[in-house]
Amino acid sequence: MDFGIAIPTAADSWKLTLRAEELGFTHAWFYDTQMLNADCFVAMGAAAANTRRIRLGTGVLVPSNRIAPVTAGALASLNKLAPGRIDFGVGTGFTARRAMGFGAMKIKAMETYIAQVYGLLRRETVDFEMEGQRRKIRFLNPELELFNTTDPIALHLSAFGPRTRALTAKLAAGWIDFVSTVDAGVREVEAMRTAWREAGRALSDLQATAFALGCVLQDGEPADSPRAMAQAGPRAAVMLHRAADEALSGLAPGLTMPTKGRAELDGYVAVARDFEPKDAPYLMNHRGHLMFVKPEERPFVTADLIRATSFTASEAEIKQRIDALRTAGYSQFTIQIVPGQEHAIADWARIRQAFAR
Repeated sequence: MDFGIAIPTAADSWKLTLRAEELGFTHAWFYDTQMLNADCFVAMGAAAANTRRIRLGTGVLVPSNRIAPVTAGALASLNKLAPGRIDFGVGTGFTARRAMGFGAMKIKAMETYIAQVYGLLRRETVDFEMEGQRRKIRFLNPELELFNTTDPIALHLSAFGPRTRALTAKLAAGWIDFVSTVDAGVREVEAMRTAWREAGRALSDLQATAFALGCVLQDGEPADSPRAMAQAGPRAAVMLHRAADEALSGLAPGLTMPTKGRAELDGYVAVARDFEPKDAPYLMNHRGHLMFVKPEERPFVTADLIRATSFTASEAEIKQRIDALRTAGYSQFTIQIVPGQEHAIADWARIRQAFAR
């Protein structure tokens, strides 16, 4: 089983990426959330220049936020620095769009975007629409070898619903899933495997990646200890953010995480109704998203909520959970390293080592 890290991107994320490579991690995924993190392509460029083996991926890029020719050029540029080590992770958008007050983009638009990016990477002439006008575009002087369109760039889709899973299978892409619990993860990979089979593909070809946050607890350490709150609390807070989005902005709830039926959610939504500015509560709601727990949400990020939404447990139990995911069909487990908690990578490296044999 492969092990990766996910990074809320900083300009100098190459340092953490290099450490991950030294510890035997196979993948580093960089969040493309422009209102919360540094630019992923800047950080990936530095990581490409400072590493030799680890794969580097957008985890995930949202098409509405970068036009296709810019993305194709950026991917090809990275591929020049790290030939054959670049992964193109793409999704319809949660954090990157909700942080600006928008819901997910249309799946068909994402499919068109992917086709344009890969058409350009194949040095084809593609149809491209901008500002209401359609034009033919292509790389105009690839022979100068300023970038690399020769080595393959693997496609991965973040897919939580049946339509995006079907698109993943149609495109023979890798699949990215954000997993909270083993039971949910098993259900989701089974659904993905069904879509893969229905598309006539061999299950052995499915690359399934489970993203998670969590904390490797020490003996007797509670799930809401300061350390666990810092490392896993941001994942629990995402549940609060979803609930507030639904209640205040009318955005659709997430498919894999309930947004009703818990006292913590109702309590946070009541607080969020006072967020300023009134016409943009999402600005406060998504501050710190997947990076830290805000003071306003701390009373609602309980030990129970952390346990329900993250891989926070003893080392032995976490190993059992990951093994269950591997048995169910996941081929990669990726843990997000929270800003300021970079030392936690050593805990997850021990767990990775257990699966290296």
